[in-house]
Amino acid sequence: MKNKLNLNFIKNKTELAKAKAANLQGVRKTPSELDPSGPVIMGSGPLNRDGVPSLPPEQRSVNNWPVLDLGIHPEISREEWSLKITGAVSETRVLRFKDLLQLPVIEDVSDFHCVTGWSQLGMKWRGVRFSEIAKISKVKEEANFVYLTASDGYSTNVTLEEAMKYDVLLVFEWNGSPLPKEHGGPVRMITPQLWAWKGAKWISGIEFLAMDRRGFWENKGYSNSAIPWLNDRYTADEQN
Repeated sequence: MKNKLNLNFIKNKTELAKAKAANLQGVRKTPSELDPSGPVIMGSGPLNRDGVPSLPPEQRSVNNWPVLDLGIHPEISREEWSLKITGAVSETRVLRFKDLLQLPVIEDVSDFHCVTGWSQLGMKWRGVRFSEIAKISKVKEEANFVYLTASDGYSTNVTLEEAMKYDVLLVFEWNGSPLPKEHGGPVRMITPQLWAWKGAKWISGIEFLAMDRRGFWENKGYSNSAIPWLNDRYTADEQN
Protein backbone atom coordinates (compact mmCIF):
# COMPACT_ATOMS: atom_id res chain seq x y z
CA MET A 1 0.00 0.00 0.00
CA LYS A 2 1.36 3.42 -0.97
CA ASN A 3 2.11 5.85 1.84
CA LYS A 4 0.25 9.13 1.91
CA LEU A 5 2.64 11.80 3.12
CA ASN A 6 0.60 14.72 4.43
CA LEU A 7 3.29 17.37 4.28
CA ASN A 8 1.01 20.38 4.16
CA PHE A 9 -2.43 21.56 3.12
CA ILE A 10 -2.24 21.73 -0.66
CA LYS A 11 -4.93 23.81 -2.33
CA ASN A 12 -3.20 24.51 -5.62
CA LYS A 13 0.16 24.51 -7.37
CA THR A 14 1.35 27.57 -5.45
CA GLU A 15 0.69 25.84 -2.15
CA LEU A 16 2.44 22.72 -3.45
CA ALA A 17 5.56 24.78 -4.13
CA LYS A 18 5.37 26.32 -0.67
CA ALA A 19 5.02 22.88 0.91
CA LYS A 20 8.07 21.61 -0.96
CA ALA A 21 10.10 24.62 0.15
CA ALA A 22 9.00 24.22 3.76
CA ASN A 23 9.83 20.52 3.71
CA LEU A 24 13.33 21.20 2.40
CA GLN A 25 13.83 23.52 5.37
CA GLY A 26 12.73 20.82 7.79
CA VAL A 27 9.37 22.40 8.56
CA ARG A 28 6.44 20.10 9.34
CA LYS A 29 2.79 20.87 10.00
CA THR A 30 1.12 19.21 12.97
CA PRO A 31 -2.12 17.26 12.37
CA SER A 32 -4.15 20.08 13.89
CA GLU A 33 -2.76 22.50 11.30
CA LEU A 34 -3.85 20.37 8.35
CA ASP A 35 -7.13 20.75 6.48
CA PRO A 36 -8.53 17.19 6.15
CA SER A 37 -10.60 18.18 3.12
CA GLY A 38 -7.62 19.40 1.10
CA PRO A 39 -5.61 17.26 -1.31
CA VAL A 40 -2.31 15.99 0.03
CA ILE A 41 1.06 15.14 -1.43
CA MET A 42 1.15 11.37 -1.90
CA GLY A 43 3.81 8.80 -2.71
CA SER A 44 6.34 6.40 -1.27
CA GLY A 45 10.06 6.11 -0.74
CA PRO A 46 12.65 8.58 0.54
CA LEU A 47 12.12 12.27 -0.09
CA ASN A 48 13.76 13.65 -3.22
CA ARG A 49 15.62 16.96 -3.49
CA ASP A 50 12.30 18.80 -3.86
CA GLY A 51 11.00 17.43 -0.59
CA VAL A 52 8.41 15.00 -1.96
CA PRO A 53 8.43 11.16 -2.06
CA SER A 54 10.69 9.79 -4.77
CA LEU A 55 7.88 7.65 -6.16
CA PRO A 56 4.48 9.30 -6.84
CA PRO A 57 1.31 7.38 -5.95
CA GLU A 58 0.35 4.34 -8.05
CA GLN A 59 3.79 4.31 -9.72
CA ARG A 60 6.31 1.47 -9.92
CA SER A 61 10.06 1.95 -10.26
CA VAL A 62 11.65 0.47 -13.40
CA ASN A 63 15.23 0.14 -14.62
CA ASN A 64 14.41 0.22 -18.34
CA TRP A 65 13.10 3.21 -20.29
CA PRO A 66 9.90 2.23 -22.16
CA VAL A 67 9.25 3.93 -25.49
CA LEU A 68 5.92 5.74 -25.75
CA ASP A 69 5.01 8.17 -28.53
CA LEU A 70 2.69 8.66 -31.50
CA GLY A 71 4.41 5.88 -33.45
CA ILE A 72 6.52 8.27 -35.57
CA HIS A 73 10.28 8.49 -35.06
CA PRO A 74 11.64 11.39 -37.12
CA GLU A 75 15.11 10.99 -38.58
CA ILE A 76 16.82 14.22 -37.51
CA SER A 77 20.56 14.68 -37.12
CA ARG A 78 22.08 17.24 -34.80
CA GLU A 79 23.08 19.24 -37.86
CA GLU A 80 19.50 19.23 -39.17
CA TRP A 81 17.80 19.97 -35.85
CA SER A 82 16.27 23.39 -35.31
CA LEU A 83 14.06 25.03 -32.70
CA LYS A 84 11.73 27.88 -33.65
CA ILE A 85 10.86 30.31 -30.85
CA THR A 86 7.75 32.42 -31.40
CA GLY A 87 4.85 34.11 -29.65
CA ALA A 88 5.21 36.70 -26.91
CA VAL A 89 8.89 37.36 -27.47
CA SER A 90 10.76 40.43 -28.63
CA GLU A 91 11.91 38.70 -31.79
CA THR A 92 11.18 35.34 -33.39
CA ARG A 93 14.33 33.26 -33.66
CA VAL A 94 15.52 29.85 -34.78
CA LEU A 95 18.14 27.96 -32.80
CA ARG A 96 20.36 25.31 -34.34
CA PHE A 97 22.15 22.65 -32.35
CA LYS A 98 25.39 24.64 -32.44
CA ASP A 99 23.49 27.61 -30.98
CA LEU A 100 22.18 25.44 -28.15
CA LEU A 101 25.75 24.51 -27.24
CA GLN A 102 26.62 28.21 -26.92
CA LEU A 103 24.24 28.46 -23.95
CA PRO A 104 25.25 27.23 -20.48
CA VAL A 105 25.27 23.42 -20.65
CA ILE A 106 24.68 21.54 -17.40
CA GLU A 107 24.60 17.98 -16.16
CA ASP A 108 21.76 16.94 -13.88
CA VAL A 109 20.26 13.83 -12.34
CA SER A 110 16.48 13.73 -12.08
CA ASP A 111 13.54 11.33 -12.13
CA PHE A 112 11.19 10.54 -15.01
CA HIS A 113 7.54 9.81 -14.25
CA CYS A 114 5.22 8.38 -16.91
CA VAL A 115 1.47 8.66 -16.38
CA THR A 116 1.04 5.05 -17.54
CA GLY A 117 2.35 3.90 -14.16
CA TRP A 118 6.14 3.66 -14.23
CA SER A 119 8.98 5.86 -13.04
CA GLN A 120 12.71 5.66 -13.66
CA LEU A 121 14.71 7.28 -10.90
CA GLY A 122 18.13 8.88 -11.11
CA MET A 123 18.41 9.49 -14.83
CA LYS A 124 21.55 11.37 -15.88
CA TRP A 125 21.09 14.22 -18.34
CA ARG A 126 23.15 16.80 -20.16
CA GLY A 127 21.48 19.79 -21.70
CA VAL A 128 20.36 23.40 -21.34
CA ARG A 129 17.82 24.78 -18.92
CA PHE A 130 14.58 26.02 -20.46
CA SER A 131 15.11 29.21 -18.50
CA GLU A 132 18.21 29.92 -20.59
CA ILE A 133 16.10 29.67 -23.74
CA ALA A 134 13.55 32.06 -22.24
CA LYS A 135 16.33 34.46 -21.26
CA ILE A 136 17.75 34.86 -24.74
CA SER A 137 14.23 34.99 -26.22
CA LYS A 138 13.39 38.15 -24.23
CA VAL A 139 9.97 36.90 -23.25
CA LYS A 140 7.34 39.63 -22.92
CA GLU A 141 5.54 40.35 -19.67
CA GLU A 142 2.19 39.10 -20.95
CA ALA A 143 3.54 35.56 -21.42
CA ASN A 144 2.12 33.10 -18.88
CA PHE A 145 2.10 29.83 -20.82
CA VAL A 146 4.30 27.80 -23.15
CA TYR A 147 3.09 25.69 -26.09
CA LEU A 148 5.55 23.07 -27.31
CA THR A 149 5.56 21.36 -30.69
CA ALA A 150 7.57 18.43 -32.02
CA SER A 151 8.70 17.05 -35.36
CA ASP A 152 6.36 14.04 -35.09
CA GLY A 153 3.27 16.28 -34.91
CA TYR A 154 3.03 16.12 -31.11
CA SER A 155 2.18 19.11 -28.94
CA THR A 156 1.88 19.85 -25.23
CA ASN A 157 1.59 22.85 -22.95
CA VAL A 158 2.89 24.01 -19.58
CA THR A 159 2.65 27.18 -17.55
CA LEU A 160 5.64 29.47 -17.85
CA GLU A 161 6.10 29.08 -14.10
CA GLU A 162 6.57 25.32 -14.48
CA ALA A 163 8.79 25.65 -17.54
CA MET A 164 11.15 27.99 -15.68
CA LYS A 165 11.90 25.51 -12.88
CA TYR A 166 15.55 24.67 -12.37
CA ASP A 167 15.25 21.04 -13.55
CA VAL A 168 13.33 21.62 -16.80
CA LEU A 169 15.89 21.00 -19.51
CA LEU A 170 16.30 20.62 -23.23
CA VAL A 171 18.50 17.54 -23.18
CA PHE A 172 20.72 15.98 -25.81
CA GLU A 173 22.59 13.37 -23.75
CA TRP A 174 21.33 10.62 -21.47
CA ASN A 175 23.65 8.53 -19.26
CA GLY A 176 26.70 9.90 -21.05
CA SER A 177 25.59 9.12 -24.61
CA PRO A 178 23.67 11.05 -27.28
CA LEU A 179 19.93 10.96 -26.65
CA PRO A 180 18.54 8.00 -28.67
CA LYS A 181 16.16 8.68 -31.52
CA GLU A 182 13.38 6.61 -29.95
CA HIS A 183 13.52 8.79 -26.84
CA GLY A 184 13.37 12.07 -28.72
CA GLY A 185 16.93 12.60 -29.93
CA PRO A 186 18.64 14.69 -30.92
CA VAL A 187 16.90 17.07 -28.47
CA ARG A 188 13.88 16.68 -26.19
CA MET A 189 12.50 18.53 -23.19
CA ILE A 190 12.15 16.97 -19.73
CA THR A 191 9.82 18.08 -16.91
CA PRO A 192 10.83 16.11 -13.79
CA GLN A 193 8.21 17.74 -11.53
CA LEU A 194 5.35 16.98 -13.95
CA TRP A 195 4.26 13.88 -15.85
CA ALA A 196 6.75 13.13 -18.61
CA TRP A 197 4.31 13.79 -21.49
CA LYS A 198 4.72 17.50 -20.69
CA GLY A 199 8.22 17.30 -22.17
CA ALA A 200 8.13 17.07 -25.96
CA LYS A 201 10.34 14.54 -27.74
CA TRP A 202 12.01 15.81 -30.97
CA ILE A 203 11.16 19.32 -29.80
CA SER A 204 10.93 21.75 -32.72
CA GLY A 205 8.95 24.73 -31.47
CA ILE A 206 8.43 26.85 -28.38
CA GLU A 207 5.63 29.41 -28.41
CA PHE A 208 5.16 31.80 -25.49
CA LEU A 209 1.50 32.64 -24.92
CA ALA A 210 -0.62 35.02 -22.87
CA MET A 211 -3.51 32.53 -22.85
CA ASP A 212 -3.26 28.78 -22.39
CA ARG A 213 -3.60 26.38 -25.33
CA ARG A 214 -3.97 22.67 -24.69
CA GLY A 215 -1.77 20.15 -26.43
CA PHE A 216 -2.29 16.66 -27.83
CA TRP A 217 -2.96 14.67 -24.65
CA GLU A 218 -4.50 17.61 -22.82
CA ASN A 219 -7.21 17.63 -25.49
CA LYS A 220 -7.79 13.89 -25.06
CA GLY A 221 -8.73 13.78 -21.40
CA TYR A 222 -5.39 14.08 -19.66
CA SER A 223 -4.73 16.68 -16.98
CA ASN A 224 -3.60 20.15 -17.91
CA SER A 225 -1.72 20.57 -14.61
CA ALA A 226 -0.20 17.04 -14.49
CA ILE A 227 1.26 16.99 -10.96
CA PRO A 228 2.37 13.42 -10.14
CA TRP A 229 2.29 13.74 -6.32
CA LEU A 230 -1.36 14.80 -6.36
CA ASN A 231 -2.18 11.78 -8.58
CA ASP A 232 -3.21 14.41 -11.12
CA ARG A 233 -3.57 12.29 -14.27
CA TYR A 234 -6.84 13.15 -16.01
CA THR A 235 -8.94 16.22 -16.74
CA ALA A 236 -11.09 15.56 -13.66
CA ASP A 237 -7.95 15.69 -11.48
CA GLU A 238 -6.75 19.10 -12.66
CA GLN A 239 -5.43 21.57 -10.11
CA ASN A 240 -6.28 25.28 -10.37
